[in-house]
Amino acid sequence: MTVRELDGSGGGGQFLRTALAVAALEGEPVRIEQVRGGRDDPGLKAQHLAVLETLSAITGADREGAELGAGTVAFDPGPVSGGEYAVEIGTAGSLTLLFDALLPLAVALEEPLSVTATGGTDVAWSPPMDYQRHVKLPLLRAFGLAATVEVDRRGFYPAGGGRVTLHLFPSALEPIALDGSATDGANPGGIDSVRIHSTEAAALADSDVAKRQAGAATERLDRAIDERVETTAESPGPGSAIVVVLADGGLPRAGFTALGEPGKLAERVGEAAADGANRFLERDAEDGPPAVDPRLADQLLPTLALAGGRYRTPAVTDHLESAAGLLADLGYDVSVSIDAGGAVVSGADDKPGDRPRGDDL
Repeated sequence: MTVRELDGSGGGGQFLRTALAVAALEGEPVRIEQVRGGRDDPGLKAQHLAVLETLSAITGADREGAELGAGTVAFDPGPVSGGEYAVEIGTAGSLTLLFDALLPLAVALEEPLSVTATGGTDVAWSPPMDYQRHVKLPLLRAFGLAATVEVDRRGFYPAGGGRVTLHLFPSALEPIALDGSATDGANPGGIDSVRIHSTEAAALADSDVAKRQAGAATERLDRAIDERVETTAESPGPGSAIVVVLADGGLPRAGFTALGEPGKLAERVGEAAADGANRFLERDAEDGPPAVDPRLADQLLPTLALAGGRYRTPAVTDHLESAAGLLADLGYDVSVSIDAGGAVVSGADDKPGDRPRGDDL
């Protein structure tokens, strides 16, 4: 069987996660050279190693390079299987990014899959857990993905120690329609509801951090708040997070986040999330519904590649460009076209079931 050779020198962790997920879906062996070669600290970190090990367990894969710092990874998967799995990243490595690599497997499952993972739930350079729970997953469920997350314990940087279970079920995805067209179902007036989810570790409860974050965001936002949820969570270490969710016709379209930091006032954290939401709302009012925020635009790409469809976004990020390029190189019909309102991301219906698995080639 031919091994697909990929060069990771221009990419980061997203390149690795996408390549491994596609290999798992297609049953095709892949070899990735210069893993995270575009980063100052190249090679596998704990959270990337967790993705490789988890996908290897789920597919019964043979693998090489499964060690911290490895610059070359080889992955030869078998069929995707359901069941229950446990993963321990061992650091504050992102659990949301681990789960992102697993979500596409839903189209290949024949029985439910549950993965209980320990690591970071709300850490820098990754979506906070409430973004995944209240923005990404509800939106994907509207297009056929059957998935939920169950949060047992939060894990903030640097202590980590969060514990979350992803429940993934066999799914038949539908084409994404989020481009503001007549078939989109979007509200002609754009965003029509705003929700705030503010979380503090129990160690910060006496300082009312969650309440102060949410209050500052409420005052800063240019729209009235429809829902405000403040949560005190068990966590091995202190920390906080806030997510401002913008929805349209009941569907989340965007989420803007901020994390607490030592020495940073809770009010400034809330204001930072609100500022991002205000910029999106301003563009929404001027140019019409931009559909999804730039972070969500690149996270929806694997689903778009599998199910087809179109969505708009107000800005093209490096992550969006690199992920679209990789999926195109892997044979999926995806494209990004820039226009005056931002960009339209398009994909043709190309489910793994319609593509030959590696053992059928």
